[in-house]
Amino acid sequence: MCAIRDERLDELSGLVATAGGYVAVNDGSDVADRRRIFFLDGSCRVTRTVRYPSRPRDTEDLGRAADGTLWVADIGDNSGIRTTVALWKLTPGAARPVLHRLAYPDGAHDAEAVLVPPTGNPVVVTKSGGTAGIYVVPGPLRPGSTAALRRAGEVTVPLTSTSNPFSFLGRAVVTGGATSPDGRHVVLRTYADAFEYDVTDGDVAGALSGRPRQIALPDEPQGESVTYSADGRSLLTVSETSDEPAGTRPVILRYPLPDRPAAAAPGSSAPAAGSPSAPTVDPPSAPAAGSPSAAVAGSPVAGRSSFNYLAVVAGAVVVIGVALAAILVRGRRRRG
Repeated sequence: MCAIRDERLDELSGLVATAGGYVAVNDGSDVADRRRIFFLDGSCRVTRTVRYPSRPRDTEDLGRAADGTLWVADIGDNSGIRTTVALWKLTPGAARPVLHRLAYPDGAHDAEAVLVPPTGNPVVVTKSGGTAGIYVVPGPLRPGSTAALRRAGEVTVPLTSTSNPFSFLGRAVVTGGATSPDGRHVVLRTYADAFEYDVTDGDVAGALSGRPRQIALPDEPQGESVTYSADGRSLLTVSETSDEPAGTRPVILRYPLPDRPAAAAPGSSAPAAGSPSAPTVDPPSAPAAGSPSAAVAGSPVAGRSSFNYLAVVAGAVVVIGVALAAILVRGRRRRG
């Protein structure tokens, strides 16, 4: 779609699409001007930024609700030492995001994926190898207090053979997530693939027990971000810059979802695009020249292979642990 040339966006971890462009965040950074929420136009040029009122720890994903509210997921924990993680909520027109602290019921977890339902609180999916935990906030979020997360289940992404820089492990860990504009689908990604699930009655956590469709994302340098286009007809991804080839900048890639109608927000009757109450909808666009826009999509994965998959994980636990540590620090400057 376009290349992100602003050097402040050097460790991209979260992306959402809007009617006029994109919003992006970095991983945790030691450089103050990179710890921002970045708003980009359709050509990937930064048009404005929003600062956090205090320093975030490790912002790993970004989601957008139907009303335009942005949720920044400060949920990274490579060392497994955080007593709380956080969500930053930026409502439309607000000057600064509001911090909401969260605590897991079963100890620290590293996570890089958040799913934002059309209404209600975001859902966190951990970055555990093999089987990832699904965590929800059962009650209202209140600034200044710590909300207790509840484990709502687990998800095991299907085993694939998609080529990626991290081999087996790159196909086993969840690095990002997104919810479609109409709330009818959610997607989780690994370093190699995206897996799309159907949502029934707004139950985002429950959707992850279903049978997903695979969309291959082959050979992205370090793919950690995924989002739906504003019209819901494509997936958009972007890699971190640390592992991009020398002299290049991260590029937003488009993967069409065949035969997908344009999305309207739940309960709406397709108000005019651009009106205050309308979902943000981009017109359909042609694939960018040279982008991997002919990705295979729309067909369910044949079975989840949970038993065999977990057996492989168990048999390779030592190798996976070493490889995971190497991947998480590869070309990065994250905080613990």
